[in-house]
Amino acid sequence: MSANLKILFALTLVHFTGDFYTSFINPLFPVFIDNLGLSLTQVGIITGTMRLLAFIIQPTIGYLADRYQTRIFIFIGLSLPVFFIPLSGIAPNFWVLLLCVALGSVGSSMFHPSVTGMVPLYAGEKASFSMSIFNTGGTLAFGLGPLFITWYVATFGLTSMPVCMIGGLLVMVFLYRVIPRPQSEGMKRTGFFGALKESLGSAWKVITLIWLVMFLRAVVGQSFLTFMPILFVQKGFSVVSAGTIYAIFIVSGTVSGLLSGLISDRIGFKPVFIFTFLFMAPALWLLLQLNGNWIYFGAILAGGFVLAPLPLGVTMAQTLAPKGRSMVASLMMGFAYGLGGIIAPIVGKLADIYTIRPVLAVIASVPLLTLPIIALLPRTRSN
Repeated sequence: MSANLKILFALTLVHFTGDFYTSFINPLFPVFIDNLGLSLTQVGIITGTMRLLAFIIQPTIGYLADRYQTRIFIFIGLSLPVFFIPLSGIAPNFWVLLLCVALGSVGSSMFHPSVTGMVPLYAGEKASFSMSIFNTGGTLAFGLGPLFITWYVATFGLTSMPVCMIGGLLVMVFLYRVIPRPQSEGMKRTGFFGALKESLGSAWKVITLIWLVMFLRAVVGQSFLTFMPILFVQKGFSVVSAGTIYAIFIVSGTVSGLLSGLISDRIGFKPVFIFTFLFMAPALWLLLQLNGNWIYFGAILAGGFVLAPLPLGVTMAQTLAPKGRSMVASLMMGFAYGLGGIIAPIVGKLADIYTIRPVLAVIASVPLLTLPIIALLPRTRSN
């Protein structure tokens, strides 16, 4: 069966648009700190809230998306970040900023399971590569979004951010005409835990190991993505330059994610997991040691290794448990990604005490802890 490129493009555009708006927050933390007097602990609370909502909402939406044939999760979910994230620019204090970010994050958590679960239906014989293309929509958005918003805020000011919602609303008009209704996966008569059991089946032990690997990756990725822009502004880079470094980190991961999907279709998931996690820690340590223009090179290297495994965890889990594509996707993306980001307030508090750089240096060693877990994974590839 050949891939349906039109629908895959539309699903990827949903992913791109939602994550494009969500990506505005992290690179603007230095500006929010200056304007609202935020502490690093408060920065961590904002990030932790974003991830906590993903942790709570995505598995539930994944279950509902498997249960009901509706596009409501996609379009309500997409509308929330398009509307509320731009409103963060006029937030008068920490609490209003937190509310805007929280509502945007709720929306992001709503559309992810539905569209991710639909990808295998239209992917044809290249499931890993198609998932990598879909994932590229998100990672590319997180690369281009910071470049756009730091330029926009530097040019027009933070309070002009609400104008940015216009582009997203226009995209949604196009998507409404193209996105099909999701297909049921036959779990309407099961409860949440029944659907979870049916989704995972006998593969639950392996999927638990994959989830643990993805959780530890999320701890590392979220810590660096949250505090890296602040660290580089402290080093003397402008907000726009720090946003550029952040974008390079993400775009490099976009390219490496495509390569990891393409290679895993040929040789299987496990060798790619081993390679990326083995070199992730040295790449992150190197990034923290570099200065001047060498930091841009370090961002390419570190971002490539940190983000390359992202599509693999989802595709491997869906391959092992194909009966609950949305549920499994929510476990790998929302549950792991969200729970990994919940530690951000702790990281922020430690950074307030010890400064950012030494805290990130310790977190950079976490990928080495995944290697014994990856060794237990079976050798398999996408069907």
